[in-house]
Amino acid sequence: MRIITGLYKGRHFEIPRTFKARPTTDFAKENIFNVMLGYIDFEDIAALDLFAGTGSISLELLSRGCSDVVSVEMDREHAGFIRQCVEKLGTMNHTLIRSDVFRFMKSCKKQFDFIFADPPYALPTLAEIPDKALPLLKEGGVFVFEHGKQHDFSQHPRFAERRTYGSVNFSIFK
Repeated sequence: MRIITGLYKGRHFEIPRTFKARPTTDFAKENIFNVMLGYIDFEDIAALDLFAGTGSISLELLSRGCSDVVSVEMDREHAGFIRQCVEKLGTMNHTLIRSDVFRFMKSCKKQFDFIFADPPYALPTLAEIPDKALPLLKEGGVFVFEHGKQHDFSQHPRFAERRTYGSVNFSIFK
């Protein structure tokens, strides 16, 4: 796993083979972040990474200058890996929350400029995530939702666009 651009551009982290999570591919990650440049400036914003998994998106957000990045990951091994990666970067503007994402969204009182969610594609409650995440989005913010091709959110009132890179689909909400 590598950081695409920014302060930590080119840094690599070896993901343990025992991981169940799959990081967003470099190709898809680079492309969706390029699209995001038309929506939002990452410098000095608050960002939330739901279903953080390997921490790939959180690390990219930190590298791009976000002043506050919150990662939510339930799995102990994955959370430990994210913590180690952030420590290697030496940044202090990161908070790791080891919790169920749905429980976190229900109790979170903070709002964010940018939210990214990459749940397991087979999650039975995947379709509920936009409605549960959007209340955490500040006015003018952007929510990027990674999902499989079988889901279509184009009828959602806050849907902006869909991008597809291979088997990776992103729905963008504002």
